[in-house]
Amino acid sequence: MMVSTSPCEENRMYEEFATPKMRPWRDLLLVHKFAVEEVNTKLQILDEEFRSIHDYNPIEHIKSRVKKPASIMDKLVRYGFEPTIENARKHIFDIAGIRVICAFTSDIYKVYDLLDRQDDVKIIEVKDYIENPKGNGYKSMHVHVEIPVFLSSGVVPTRIEIQIRTIAMDFWASLEHKIYYKYRNKAPKKITDQLKVCANMITLLDDRMLEIKSEISELDMDGTLDNEVISDLGDRDQPLITEEELK
Repeated sequence: MMVSTSPCEENRMYEEFATPKMRPWRDLLLVHKFAVEEVNTKLQILDEEFRSIHDYNPIEHIKSRVKKPASIMDKLVRYGFEPTIENARKHIFDIAGIRVICAFTSDIYKVYDLLDRQDDVKIIEVKDYIENPKGNGYKSMHVHVEIPVFLSSGVVPTRIEIQIRTIAMDFWASLEHKIYYKYRNKAPKKITDQLKVCANMITLLDDRMLEIKSEISELDMDGTLDNEVISDLGDRDQPLITEEELK
């Protein structure tokens, strides 16, 4: 779950790390905070460019966060490592996280391509859970990138996890996350089965909405798109998702 932290909360958090024992954690989190700000700036520039110049913007909105030490330590323990800052640097690659929400599945790959073209963004790993969903139905694209953070002491290459997903995928993932924590990863089978059905429904919805978008774009290119055509699209007898597709 990615929850943005307010500037005041961030400042208080870093003040708490001023003790000699916690300073290494403070320095680690600050570098990742700077990396998030760099990538956020890149995405915000693209967002504004598309909104101002182009007819269509693949970015709906952007979220970001930096994990707190307690969360990092908990993850290290779950992975079987000692909860040290050295292990955090070596084994935790989502200390800094950014989530980009898109309207359509095709937008996800568009945003990925835009990031891949940037010279100072090094793609380390791509996990395409859209083509290969997780067993519980989760779909998203996870991109691990490395960003150079320029400090007074020199350049610090820093990894960030960027998650790119549609509005529908984000809705499902948020609900699944709440259930995961409520049941401590031991949700009743009836609930997990229902979530899987909902994931399938969301996939069908994403696919159908993309088809409608493509059809409207084709009509627009042909110069045949007008109010009457749009009305005809809305008056179809065929439902958006059929009962057969839901089975």
